[in-house]
Amino acid sequence: MEQRHFAVLVVGAGASGLGAAIRLAQAGVGDLAVLEKAGALGGTWRDNTYPGCACDVPSALYSYSFAPNPEWTRAFAGQAEIRAYLQDTAERFGVTGKIRYGVEVTRAQWNPREARWELATSRGPYTARILVAGTGPWHEPLIPDLPGLADFPGEVFHSARWNHGYDLTGRRIAVVGTGASAVQFVPEIVPRAGRLHLFQRTAQWVLPKPDHPVPGAERFLLRRFPALRRALRSAEYGAMETLGFGFRHPWLLRQVQKIGLAHLRLAVRDPVLRRALTPDYTLGCKRLLMSNTYYRALTRSHVDVHPTAVRSVDGTRVIGADGSSAEVDAIIFGTGFHILDMPVSSCVFDGDGRSLDDHWKGSPQAYAGTSVAGFPNLYLLLGPSLGTGHTSAFMILEAQLRHTVAAVTRTLGTEGTALTVRPEVQAAFNAEVQAALPGTVYQAGGCSSYYTDVNGRNSFSWPFSTGRLRSRVGEFREADYEISPAAGLG
Repeated sequence: MEQRHFAVLVVGAGASGLGAAIRLAQAGVGDLAVLEKAGALGGTWRDNTYPGCACDVPSALYSYSFAPNPEWTRAFAGQAEIRAYLQDTAERFGVTGKIRYGVEVTRAQWNPREARWELATSRGPYTARILVAGTGPWHEPLIPDLPGLADFPGEVFHSARWNHGYDLTGRRIAVVGTGASAVQFVPEIVPRAGRLHLFQRTAQWVLPKPDHPVPGAERFLLRRFPALRRALRSAEYGAMETLGFGFRHPWLLRQVQKIGLAHLRLAVRDPVLRRALTPDYTLGCKRLLMSNTYYRALTRSHVDVHPTAVRSVDGTRVIGADGSSAEVDAIIFGTGFHILDMPVSSCVFDGDGRSLDDHWKGSPQAYAGTSVAGFPNLYLLLGPSLGTGHTSAFMILEAQLRHTVAAVTRTLGTEGTALTVRPEVQAAFNAEVQAALPGTVYQAGGCSSYYTDVNGRNSFSWPFSTGRLRSRVGEFREADYEISPAAGLG
């Protein structure tokens, strides 16, 4: 008979969920399963297969510290290589057998009497003492609700759900959005397009990307000498932290902007186009982008840049807020994800039947981005207030995993125990974060970004150094939690 109750259930088999499964197994937690709604692992690196999809953090940093990869073929790895790395790592650490594919969690509710989580899924009920949500913020595509879009007769898709069966050759294409994905896929599709219309609500800072192939000889040395791998990772960490210092001292980033302006000036000679592509806010206020080909692609004679948001769709015409329009055969959205209104928040409920959404009211909060007051034995990976503009998500994730594994092993050491972060501890942590944010470029940079929630609060960003994140978030302090037995066992 299929096992339905576990000590720990992990939701999601992307980088977060796999990392949690590996670290928990290494800590001796054998009674666990990973529930994955798709038919394969990989998370965002499984879903995002658009042309040019690649990492914008150096490869040596974009990996688990406990599973270094000397085989990256580029300084900034591509999607297929990262996806293969996650698959290989899961196999090497023996967690692939823990994954249950095709299991979508539709509701998870804490049962205080039994001190366990009760899950409704597409494959029936599951229960667990501890729930780890590895669903991540880059998961559910965000498609704007444009008047007339439903009646558009052509092809429509989001970059994270790329339609590889649709031939773009010779087509008139509207690209809506100019974020990280668009900066990567636009240069790839421009040569095939008959005409491309780029609708840009906000000009982005785009820096040169120091990407290059990694020679076979270098990969050989990295394989043979682990110290070299560690040195490379440390050097890349240091370089990114230097940039991170600027995020906390915006005047420094205004100096770095000169590189972005020079990059733009060299690639775009047309002063009108260059003016449209020049940002009016401080670099780093929105997500930092890098590309060596994006600006050049926009100078092609069959590319039109519309420096405006999209107002509506009328038949085959995409209409900008400034009144400009374009007749197109296809619309591709590069409009990002539901970052702060993560789907997980509407389907996870406390013992009184109130969801995370009900608690948060549009402003996600957690202690150390990981634990939420009122939700015992729940751990969110890549949760609120941990986002940085410069370093690897793996750095954040591993700090959280140290915290989570310590909490889980403490809980499993006593039958029927529930650990809940103290409300005053969570409040103090979030007050500290919010007090520091105004001095950072995220708040002082003069832009509107997805870091800001519906209440005007930055619920995404970490305002301190990565070193402080690793020590602060990575430390499990038992005194920060209330420890209680199940009501039925007390």
